[in-house]
Amino acid sequence: MEEHIGSCCCGDIEYCFKGDPINSIFCYCSECQSLTGSDKWFGIWVPKDNFNFTKGAPSTYSRVGDSGKKVNYQFCGNCSTTLCAEITVGKFNSVSATSLKNNKFSPKMSIYTSSAPSWALFPENVPKFDILPPGMGG
Repeated sequence: MEEHIGSCCCGDIEYCFKGDPINSIFCYCSECQSLTGSDKWFGIWVPKDNFNFTKGAPSTYSRVGDSGKKVNYQFCGNCSTTLCAEITVGKFNSVSATSLKNNKFSPKMSIYTSSAPSWALFPENVPKFDILPPGMGG
């Protein structure tokens, strides 16, 4: 089973997960826009029990998601790189694809596209959903 390794920009925090993710998404919700300073977040959905921090300890920022359950952002307290968002209702982490050392994943869907800014670009041949599709764990 292939191991995927990632880290923050300064290298203080590292993580890994093994195998294929549940999903890979572009999320255009307003919270992800604020988090990234862009039009979207590129998240790789990994079961919580298949994700481990292997170096350092991240800081956490929590908010309440649309489900009424917590979303816990794990980030480096030194360089501020967000490494993942723990989606507690779905028991998975949305791992920042851009923090992976060798990102082989591409988005399989675009979610919360109704919140995207007017200038956002959407990849061709990737299904678009106005919000989170039913049963997707958010």
